[in-house]
Amino acid sequence: MTTTLTQSGTAAGTTPAAEPATRRKVAIICSKGSLDMAYPGLILANAARMMDIDAMIFFTFWGLDIVREKTADKLQPGIVGNPATHMPAMFAGLPGMGQMAAHMMKKKIEEIEIPSVRELLETLEAAGAKLYACHMAMEMMGFTKEDLVPQVHDVITAMDFFEESEGAQIVFV
Repeated sequence: MTTTLTQSGTAAGTTPAAEPATRRKVAIICSKGSLDMAYPGLILANAARMMDIDAMIFFTFWGLDIVREKTADKLQPGIVGNPATHMPAMFAGLPGMGQMAAHMMKKKIEEIEIPSVRELLETLEAAGAKLYACHMAMEMMGFTKEDLVPQVHDVITAMDFFEESEGAQIVFV
């Protein structure tokens, strides 16, 4: 029995192999620096890398607190004005309530074995995710690259972000 090949090199009567798909990419923008807003972006980027999806995170405005050396380990949940806390705003704003909420949240995070923010940043870097800080926000707040955790790959502009994230799904947290 002879097999006839088509011009593309496949056997007649069969379909050619699918073209290799372009790599999937996700670009996550973290604009808030509270503990409860740090985890969604970091967890999404980690899940992407576990699925072999290219991941980058762009930290801007208050989101820079997630990657600032002075604040990365001291993030507190945003409880004032947050209806999901089921706490009246007048209580949420009382002195010490933020620290108490942070303690309770960090205890629960530890109980269910979720890594800390710093551990997630280290994991993301080791997994090949790119972490970027926003140049304009850095200038506005008077920060330098030396103020950031070492896992931050670079400080880039918004235009650089669009170049780096071309073809990516963009998620705003």
